[in-house]
Amino acid sequence: MADKAMADKAMADKAKADKAKAEREIAPARVFADLHLHIGRTERGEPVKISGSRDLTFRNIAHEAAVRKGISLLGVIDCHSPGVQRDIEELLTRGEMTEEAGGGIRYRDTVILLGAEIEVKDAGFGIAHHLAYLPDFAAMRDFTGWLAKHMRNVQLSSQRLYAPARELQAEVKGRGGLFIPAHIFTPHRSLFGSCSDRLGDTLDPGMVDAVELGLSSDSRMAGYIPDLDGLPFVTNSDAHSLAKIGREYNELRLAEPSFKELSLALRGADGREITANYGLNPVLGKYHRTYCLSCGSLAEAEDQERCVQCGSPKQVRGVLDRIMELGEQAGRQTPFVPDNRPRYVYQVPLEFVPGIGRKTLDKLLDQFGTEMSILHDVPAEAIAETAGEAAAAMIASARLGTLALQTGGGGKYGKVAPRQ
Repeated sequence: MADKAMADKAMADKAKADKAKAEREIAPARVFADLHLHIGRTERGEPVKISGSRDLTFRNIAHEAAVRKGISLLGVIDCHSPGVQRDIEELLTRGEMTEEAGGGIRYRDTVILLGAEIEVKDAGFGIAHHLAYLPDFAAMRDFTGWLAKHMRNVQLSSQRLYAPARELQAEVKGRGGLFIPAHIFTPHRSLFGSCSDRLGDTLDPGMVDAVELGLSSDSRMAGYIPDLDGLPFVTNSDAHSLAKIGREYNELRLAEPSFKELSLALRGADGREITANYGLNPVLGKYHRTYCLSCGSLAEAEDQERCVQCGSPKQVRGVLDRIMELGEQAGRQTPFVPDNRPRYVYQVPLEFVPGIGRKTLDKLLDQFGTEMSILHDVPAEAIAETAGEAAAAMIASARLGTLALQTGGGGKYGKVAPRQ
């Protein structure tokens, strides 16, 4: 019996040592991720996202993120498009990019995950957009084959799927993919903003991997919705131009940027995790408050039924007002933010900061490398030496969340007030 006990202890000690060694080897590190980027055109000039910039090609997005932004994990959500797939295949054939074993397409130190944004309208409900990410190029091509049977124009972005949302979920999960409802509170084409009151009305909650908060909300605001208590939150740019990449983003701990590692982080498994969500202060979002369609003025109260300026009942419900309505329906008077919820950091993109124009930004990038370095790591004193005291003070205030802000709404972004 003593010999067996000693043998069991030796095996347990070895297993513990092996686990510790494996954890040292993976050495999860900080990775910045923006998982919602659009393709404006293919390399041949074919339209994909009609409202997207023409220079938003697969290659240009990868280059901008790798060289200027400093973002290591991207989600391009128009990769279902056959024209985009042709571009990817040509980049792979030329050796300019490579497929990652863990899932995704690598360009330099940046990995692009292959995704699709899909519009769904279930019977009896409104319109919602959902994000689907597939583990590799072959899976995305196979997914496109299925979409083409239920979509009028699979070449374009964010097209209507003529199938129920739960069927879409099953197709994504059946291919090993990730399913994330997009910008869930915006008043147009979102799960809670225009589709339904409950997560389970149109979706199988067990097949939702995370939810995307959108530009006009944050973790605290989402805490009014009980359906979201157990789900991870992601914050992404929904970029329609190269400059908007990284407008919102996530800080992750990953062993490497890849589809497999993101999947682990969303589950908080094996030391991988979301460590922070970086997003605009919600008041800067262009749909933060209810606005009047007749005169364009913003609502002054959450329960306002008519415009106080012109009396019109034609209003678009703002994100804050919709969330408070849903919270009241659920009987939640104060937001619930679980202890394990990653911190939400109010981050102001450099292009929002008064006094930092294109020339100043180029000087900063020439000196310090990437926007992520400037926003997170470069000392304010060093920024001042390159861009001046005023710009350095604004960036320091942005890091602390102390910038003065003007509220957005009516489809117009809020603004950062200039320093007095």
